[in-house]
Amino acid sequence: MLSIHKQIVQAIFLIAIFACCQPGTFAHAQADAKTVGTQKSESGIRHSFLVTGSITAIIGEDNRVEWQVPGSSRDGFVLPNGNVLVSIANSAREYTRDGKLVFEYKLDPVNKELGTVVRLKNGNTMVVERGAKPRILEITPAGKIAVDVPLQPDTNNAHMQTRMARKLPNGDYLVPHLLGFVVKQYDNQGKVKLAIKTDLAELGGRAKENWPFTAILLKSNNILVNLTHGNKTVEFDQAGKVVWRVDNSHVAGRFDDPCGAQRLGNGNTVICSYHQQAADKPRAFEITRDKQVVWEFFSPNVSLHEIHVLTTNGKSVIASSRK
Repeated sequence: MLSIHKQIVQAIFLIAIFACCQPGTFAHAQADAKTVGTQKSESGIRHSFLVTGSITAIIGEDNRVEWQVPGSSRDGFVLPNGNVLVSIANSAREYTRDGKLVFEYKLDPVNKELGTVVRLKNGNTMVVERGAKPRILEITPAGKIAVDVPLQPDTNNAHMQTRMARKLPNGDYLVPHLLGFVVKQYDNQGKVKLAIKTDLAELGGRAKENWPFTAILLKSNNILVNLTHGNKTVEFDQAGKVVWRVDNSHVAGRFDDPCGAQRLGNGNTVICSYHQQAADKPRAFEITRDKQVVWEFFSPNVSLHEIHVLTTNGKSVIASSRK
């Protein structure tokens, strides 16, 4: 009888351990106890934000991890229903706040990488696949391909074909092509309607490796572009003219491979420095239109590929921002 009782206790213990170690549950348990990094701002700015990069987590204004799932990620958004949509492990996944996976699209085996992930207003999920068949896909909630747009990258190197693409209000798509030094606007048939060149002489030309990473259409119809190896953030008008730029000469070396960006409703821009290693430099920072740094996020162990700022000093900024 004692042996049977012991076996039952052991079985209950093993079941409890298994339950705790499921991805969602384990991640949520971690979130209850951990803080990540520090925020610095002379004016008292505090942000909460989603990090997609070396970790996949929501960090609160108090730097506590409010939500996390295992693994590194490339792109992501917190959705209106509170769920989190991320590009992780070559798949697009939607998680609830308690870590339950409620949607997943996996990379087509013909391709090598899945980068962009965006939830569209019609409920479909937009992804970009890189590889032998570079393309934009729109996936229905049931997992079916509703739209398939072929892309025209400038290289067969899958990793370097594209970065974070976004769909425009008119149904077109903005797609950064790194090695082409160009942001292309495609229609839904894959025709290029506009090309914004990032190898302009005034930006240092191709020698500065001004590879475009972001392509964000602003309310002004200008396009905000982070130039990774070029260590710049540039705003172009629709004719491809530079109307605003910031680089390391303005921000004391804070740029180091700027990947993700977000234009806030107040006109400030939040920029991720993905490869920043210097202990005295931030992994992300916020800059005003007149190039003053007003907020910084420091963390020696977290690299930010993309960021989605959610609140500022307790107020939501999602609706007023562009990412």
